[in-house]
Amino acid sequence: LHMFKYVDLLTYYPFRYVDRTKFYKVKEITSDLAYVQLRGKIIHTEMAGVKRAQRFVATFSDGTGKLELVWFQGAKWIADKLKPHALNEYVVFGKPTVFNGKINIAHAEVELVSEENTVLASAMQSVYNSTDKLKTRGLDTKGIARMQRTVIQLIKNNIPETLSSSICQRYQLLSREEAFKEIHFPQSPEHLRKAEFRLKFEELFFIQLKLLKQKVAREKTYQGFVFSKVGTYFNEFYTHYLPFELTNAQKRVIKEIRLDMGSGKQMNRLLQGDVGSGKTLVALMNMLIALDNGFQACLMAPTEILANQHFETIATLVKPLHIKVGLLTGSKKTKERNLLHSQLQSGDMHILIGTHALFEDVVQFKNLGLVVIDEQHRSGVAQRAKMWNKNIQPPHVLIMSATPIPRTLAMTLYGDLDVSVIDELPPGRKPIQTVHRFDNHRDRVFGFMREQIALGRQIYVVYPLIKESEKMDYKDLMDGYESIVRAFPLPTYNVSIVHGQMKADAKEYEMQRFISGITQIMVATTVIEVGVNVPNASVMVIESSERFGLSQLHQLRGRVGRGADQSYCILMTSYKLSAEGKLRMETMCRTNDGFEIADVDLKLRGPGDMAGTVQS
Repeated sequence: LHMFKYVDLLTYYPFRYVDRTKFYKVKEITSDLAYVQLRGKIIHTEMAGVKRAQRFVATFSDGTGKLELVWFQGAKWIADKLKPHALNEYVVFGKPTVFNGKINIAHAEVELVSEENTVLASAMQSVYNSTDKLKTRGLDTKGIARMQRTVIQLIKNNIPETLSSSICQRYQLLSREEAFKEIHFPQSPEHLRKAEFRLKFEELFFIQLKLLKQKVAREKTYQGFVFSKVGTYFNEFYTHYLPFELTNAQKRVIKEIRLDMGSGKQMNRLLQGDVGSGKTLVALMNMLIALDNGFQACLMAPTEILANQHFETIATLVKPLHIKVGLLTGSKKTKERNLLHSQLQSGDMHILIGTHALFEDVVQFKNLGLVVIDEQHRSGVAQRAKMWNKNIQPPHVLIMSATPIPRTLAMTLYGDLDVSVIDELPPGRKPIQTVHRFDNHRDRVFGFMREQIALGRQIYVVYPLIKESEKMDYKDLMDGYESIVRAFPLPTYNVSIVHGQMKADAKEYEMQRFISGITQIMVATTVIEVGVNVPNASVMVIESSERFGLSQLHQLRGRVGRGADQSYCILMTSYKLSAEGKLRMETMCRTNDGFEIADVDLKLRGPGDMAGTVQS
C-alpha cells in the first residue's frame, strides 16, 4: 500500500459506501435486495453438517419473522462470539439469498448494539480496497477503518489547512480536517457529498495552480521567435491554391495563432476541432507563415499511416509553391534518412512530416520555427518538451486534437496552453446518419452494404482490439473477416484487412488498395481510428460497439462523411447492453456534435488521469 505517514493513510479513501441508515424488517426481505440491515435477537444456534464441512447456523428474529444466518468459514470462532440471550440485541448486515426455499444470509456482519464503536456510530459504512494477504494480517475493510479512526483521533486539531479562509468561505468548503473525518466516517450522504467536494476542489485547485505556475515560468523564461510578416507563400496559397473557402471559425483561429506567433512570446496553443473540421489546413497555413519568416516547420503524427497521409495531402497542396516537404518515419531506409538530415541542416527542407522518429537526437533543423503535433493524447507531455530542444530557442508549438474536450475540462487539463476551437464544419458536408442494429439484423446490414457498393461506395468494418483480451479479439476479427469474404465473394467484391499485428509494409499495401478503390470493404481494428481520409468511403460498420468509449466511436465515425455523398454509421451490438451502453448508442444516434459527445463521455467515464504521465 506504500503507507508511511499519517497522510498516506488518510488519503487511502474508501471506494464505496454502504448506507447503514435504513433498517429492514424480516418480513420485507426478498432475495433480490443487494444488502440489508436488520435489528433483533439470536433465538437459537447450532453446529450443522459433518466434521470436515461444518457450518454454524444462527436463527435470527426481529418479531416480524425469522431467518437463518450461516457461516461456513470461521464457524467455531463465530459460535463462541454469538450466544442466544434475551437481553442481547444485534445489528445484522449482509446479502440475502434463497436456499431450499428459505431466505438466509451467509457470512453476515453481526455486532452487539451495546458495543462501543458500533456500526450505528456512522450511518454510512466505508468499504476499502484490500487484498487476501492484507486480510490475513487483519487489514480487511474493518481493520483499515479501525486504523483510520485511530489516526483521526490521534491528530485531532493538527491537520493543517491548505486553502485560505477566503476560498473556504467563498465556496462554502468544509475544513480539511472535517473533510477527512467525513470521507472515512460520513454521518449522512449529504456530509459525504460535502467532503468529496472539498477534497476534489483542493486536488483540482493545486493541479491548476501548478499548470499556471508553469505557464508563467515558461513565458518569463522563453522568448518566442517573432513572425513579423505574412508573405508570398501564405498570400499565394490563400489567393490561388486554397482547396475550399475557409469557414469563419478557421479564419478566426488562424488569426489567433498569427497574433501568438508575432507577439515575441513562445506559442503553446491547443487547437480543438471536431472530426473533419479542417484543422490540418489551418496548421498548414500557419506553417506557411513560418516559411515566410525564414523558418522551417514540422508536423508530428501518431502513426505511420497518418504521417504518410499528411505528407501526401500537404505535398500536393504546396506543390505549385515549390516548397520542399519531407517524410520521416521508422520504416525509412538509412540512405533516405541521411539525405533528409543533411537537407534539414542546410535549410533546403522547408517542412518535415513524421512520426515519433522526429524526436531522435540525430534529427536536427537549421532553424525550426513551428512544431505541429497531431492528436496530443497519443504523444504526451514529456515528448512535447523534447521537440523544444531542437533549437537553442524553443519553437512555437501547436497541438491539434480531434477529441473535443469540454471547455472547462480543457482549461483544467491544458492550463499551460491557450485554447482555440474550430466549431464549424466546411460547407457541403452532409451529417452522417447513425443507426444502432443488434447482431441478429446482420443479413439486413449486409444487404445495405451491397446496395452501397453497387452505387460505387466503399465500406469500413471495424472490430475492437483491446490489449487485455487480444487473443479473443484477434479471433473475432479473423472470424468476422472470413464471414465477410463468404458474404462478399470474389470476383464481384474485394476485401482488405488491416490490424496492428501486420508488418508496416503489408499494412500500407492493404491501405493503398482501399484508398485507390481496388477493394470495396476494409476490415480493420482501430488502426484506422485517426485521420485516414478516403472520401469515397461512405459506410462505417462498428462491430461490438458496446466495447468502445463514446469519443472512440465518434472518432471512428469521422472516417466517413468526407466526400459529398450521404454517409452512414452502423453500430452493431449484442442484445446484452448495460444502461451505460444504451446511453452511448442513443447519444451516437442522436448527435454528430463532438463537443456534446465529449460532455456525455466525461459524465460517464470521469476525466481519467489528468495531471500524470500515465497517458503518455
